[in-house]
Amino acid sequence: MNKNIKFILLLILVGIFAGFSGYLIKKNNVNDDLGKMNVSNNKTDTLFKSEIMSVDGEKVLFSKFEGKWLLINFWATWCAPCREEIPELNEFAHTNKDVKTIAIAIDDLESVNKFTKKIPINYSSFIAENEGVELSQSLGNDRGILPFSVIISPDKKIEKIFYGKLELNQLNQTLKALTQ
Repeated sequence: MNKNIKFILLLILVGIFAGFSGYLIKKNNVNDDLGKMNVSNNKTDTLFKSEIMSVDGEKVLFSKFEGKWLLINFWATWCAPCREEIPELNEFAHTNKDVKTIAIAIDDLESVNKFTKKIPINYSSFIAENEGVELSQSLGNDRGILPFSVIISPDKKIEKIFYGKLELNQLNQTLKALTQ
């Protein structure tokens, strides 16, 4: 067989293997369906006791969000999937008024403000810098993945965890199932 044909066949096989591997990783790891988690309030106590800085530079007690359905999304300006999901989260926040959508950037204020001039975030946005890593871990991000999102019920229970980029239809279906 010609060397060029062997090389092309090898490339095709590597491509198929890489594509299948990516599919398996996404299916089995990135967006685990953890279902409804009745996690003790201790997991969310850290969050609700936190004082977090808004993108305006003001300190806000997170306890002001108690008693509401929350979608909390941890992200960073340097994270490509995080940037890609912002338009869908903007749409989600606009169409789902019963859920308070909150962005927590694991980044610095200057980077976030520069970024949001290009791609606006139309929901509550906060800066947690390195403390955001610990905060996301306290809510179940044991993999250290960004973006990381969590749905918290009004009674402060973690209802759903999402690893990786959120899809609007998946988010809407999950929320509909949780609130029925």
